[in-house]
Amino acid sequence: MTYLKRAWAETHLNRIKTNVDNFKRFLASETELLCVVKANCYGNGDDAVVPYLESELDIKWFAVSNIEEAKHLRDIGISHEILILGYTPPEYAKELVDYDIIQTITDESHAKELSECSPNGKKVRAHCAVDTGMTRIGVCERDLNKACDIIERISKLSGIRLEGIFTHFASADSDDEEDINYTQNQAEQITAVSYELKKRLVKLDQIHFLNSAGGIYHSSGRSTLARLGIIMYGLKPNSALEVPFKLEPVLDFKACVSMVKEVESGVCVSYGRTYTTTKPTKIATIPVGYADGYPRFLSNKGEVLIHGKRARIIGRVCMDQMMCDVTGIDVKVGDVATLIGTDGVETITADDIAEIGNTIGYEILCNISKRVPRIVYNKGKEVDILKY
Repeated sequence: MTYLKRAWAETHLNRIKTNVDNFKRFLASETELLCVVKANCYGNGDDAVVPYLESELDIKWFAVSNIEEAKHLRDIGISHEILILGYTPPEYAKELVDYDIIQTITDESHAKELSECSPNGKKVRAHCAVDTGMTRIGVCERDLNKACDIIERISKLSGIRLEGIFTHFASADSDDEEDINYTQNQAEQITAVSYELKKRLVKLDQIHFLNSAGGIYHSSGRSTLARLGIIMYGLKPNSALEVPFKLEPVLDFKACVSMVKEVESGVCVSYGRTYTTTKPTKIATIPVGYADGYPRFLSNKGEVLIHGKRARIIGRVCMDQMMCDVTGIDVKVGDVATLIGTDGVETITADDIAEIGNTIGYEILCNISKRVPRIVYNKGKEVDILKY
């Protein structure tokens, strides 16, 4: 196992199945899964995860951020529906058609430009975003009839085949009463748009507004698709709000101890001398740093697991290395340190790390860099190694 020389991440496919199965229990029977696999499957490795979702879990819908991510999925053999959630420049209309990719319409001018750039006699498949309160992308006319006027005009463009509409919840992961009302209002807005368009004989195959949090806290059969993202990878949409089933974090992050030393009291550790030993201390150097995506904000705050015990990070996290206090732990060069994952009865999750840095677990996973290989497991058996 050559990857054990330094640092690696482990992606466990069977944990994805557990999370997917649990999430589906909260959905109406008429709601289908749309798995969000952008950003390299939130750092988990799309080359392994997406084929598993399609072939083993029979997922028919995938969502990505941009055309390059979409094309990559086609290039690795994904045959089912791919929706780009973000903007694609109109000059790529031919590629959207050639790769059979569904494009999000961000507004009417975007739709017109895509239509003008589409190949003669062919149409760009599209879902139109409707801004109901996220204030990000989408038709943002608050008047129902005016919003429907815009979408109806889009549906009649010669180079566009409008197949659906969707919106994105801004605060579905909150149990605050105002946020709950805000989310319900967003759902009512997009539903009202769909009903009005149906009256106008604008045929739509899909209307979707559920995300991970929406699926478990605001499930509705009116949403034909549920966009399953962070929960699929085993993290909470909001670390402060409990998920009503046990999540299985899909990714573990590990490294080997590269050096062990014993120093006396009064020894400075790492850049800036932000830590000085106050007693004889055993220090383990671990060859992981912020260039690997391990956050610098964990300096003097974070912990790792070695032999089932917690070891505190001391001094600043460097670009490629960091130091930990392993006093009282039997550690030698080559031993495995768990940065994210479980060792014995102890666990560190990406959500735990995010809380220290006042951020979210999504960011921790997505920031694990591509110089860290992903070792892919299914039911405990190594099935692939993804190197970038």
